[in-house]
Amino acid sequence: MDQKKILEVKDLTVVFHHENEITTAVNGVSFAVERGETVGIVGESGSGKSVTALSILRLLHYSGGEIVKGSIFFRDKEEVEKSLMSLSEKQMQQFRGKEAGMIFQEPMTSLNPVLTCGFQVMEAMRWHLKIGRKDARQKVLDWFDEVGLPRPEAIFHAYPHQLSGGQKQRVMIAMAMSCNPSLLIADEPTTALDVTVQKTILELMKKLQAKHGMSILFITHDLALVSGFADRVLVMYKGEVVEEGETGKIFSMPSHPYTAGLLKCRPPANKRLKRLVTISEFLEPGTRSVQEPEAETPEERRKRHGILYSQPPILQVKDLETAFPTHYSFFGKADAFVKAVNCVSFDVYPGETLGIVGESGSGKTTLGRSILRLIKAREGKIIYNGREIGELSQKKLKSLRGDLQIIFQDPYSSLNPRLTAGAAIMEPMLVQSQYKNREQRKRRAAELLEMVGLDHTQFSRYPHEFSGGQRQRVCIARTLAVNPKLIICDESVSALDVSVQAQILNLLNHLKREFGFTYVFISHDLSVVRFMSDRLIVMRNGQIEEMGEADKIYSCPEKEYTKLLLGAIPLLETVSK
Repeated sequence: MDQKKILEVKDLTVVFHHENEITTAVNGVSFAVERGETVGIVGESGSGKSVTALSILRLLHYSGGEIVKGSIFFRDKEEVEKSLMSLSEKQMQQFRGKEAGMIFQEPMTSLNPVLTCGFQVMEAMRWHLKIGRKDARQKVLDWFDEVGLPRPEAIFHAYPHQLSGGQKQRVMIAMAMSCNPSLLIADEPTTALDVTVQKTILELMKKLQAKHGMSILFITHDLALVSGFADRVLVMYKGEVVEEGETGKIFSMPSHPYTAGLLKCRPPANKRLKRLVTISEFLEPGTRSVQEPEAETPEERRKRHGILYSQPPILQVKDLETAFPTHYSFFGKADAFVKAVNCVSFDVYPGETLGIVGESGSGKTTLGRSILRLIKAREGKIIYNGREIGELSQKKLKSLRGDLQIIFQDPYSSLNPRLTAGAAIMEPMLVQSQYKNREQRKRRAAELLEMVGLDHTQFSRYPHEFSGGQRQRVCIARTLAVNPKLIICDESVSALDVSVQAQILNLLNHLKREFGFTYVFISHDLSVVRFMSDRLIVMRNGQIEEMGEADKIYSCPEKEYTKLLLGAIPLLETVSK
């Protein structure tokens, strides 16, 4: 093992056993990380990148994985080379955290919900550094301050659910860094975070790397992120490394069609395409080059908008206010509130896609749910086709829900794990008393599965048997089951791979053209919202910061906050080395 290398993985092969089937998740992967270097691993879900990371820490047995071939060598702080495959479980427990720290993908599930944040970091520190409670507590507070957490003392005593996504991720970074490891493994550390929070998290990791001289193995599906962060990049596809090299070279001259597809499936910053290319187009046999889809001209857009906005609005929101109680009196009555949505007014027109963007806590999700009366508004009016939703009885509201539907952010939690895909799609038909019998509903559900790009043979599968993108397609099919007129898409593509994201966005636009849907598209990703939207609303602290034509706001923002959001978007064109 070269003196410069801190980690070397050779011919790693990992399999998973399920009943009588064996699935190869990682197949013959080899790479190395040098001291002080940042190596990025990119690829879609299922490419094997997270399994590779878990193999290094030997955490696979918790999920049924097994390393059947290969070797993993590590050079510790004393320059002693050790084979991680030959260490006992007790030795590996000492290695994890002390020599190699890991930031897991989802901080909400990685942090224990019943323990305070401070206790969890302190526990790891006391285990590895063998120090007393008082010293450990002070070190935790110092780390909370170093990772930029506000009010470290308050965060120390806070539970995970009391923190924002960015704050939880900072706690995870503090935990991973608390024992000064030589290697930091970051597995999708910014997935589903706002662009501004994402930018500060990456800057923080770079700052800590420079200060402590550690190496970073950075795993992500977002090539724009890794292009500005990593020194070298490995591209993984179906468990194998298909391309490896210096970051700038990989992104300027990709040699593998899969890499080229990953680079091209994000919405471009300089033009408005009518659809996005997908990776499958690059991987089709015999394909030498993929032609870029046609772009919508400004003249075509103006003409379409002229027709669109000559109609009366389908939805009117007037002075809407939604608040949540923050304090209760001795008698249990709420006497203090925080306004999540504060005096918001706008119209939505038939066939329009209205984008709503903003950071976590800006009120965009609360606004979407208030429109559907999933959350009760305190003040204001919501008028759909001349009917005020706030004044409707529960019976009338139930019948109206056929017209107004929502696609939730997380397909994992929005699908009942006990219901098959077909049953989930048929359920709203039954609630809305559509179709005469179960056979008709079953036939319609099978048609909807085909419509969203799935196979009718997948009717009897359960949610856990689908990938993330497929689960979101099931959610879209369920939404379409009652023939809605207006659909609220609440961060419906934020947690998906960029390639799957492109497929879902194309699907939503296709369905809009075919059935004349109206969308309220909520997201923190401005490039995605701009691709989808006719008009754009930028929210901040529960209020509308800026509103107008999407392209105009994107190219010439008026407010400083909007400029800040746009400036935080990672772009391959501007950050590639």
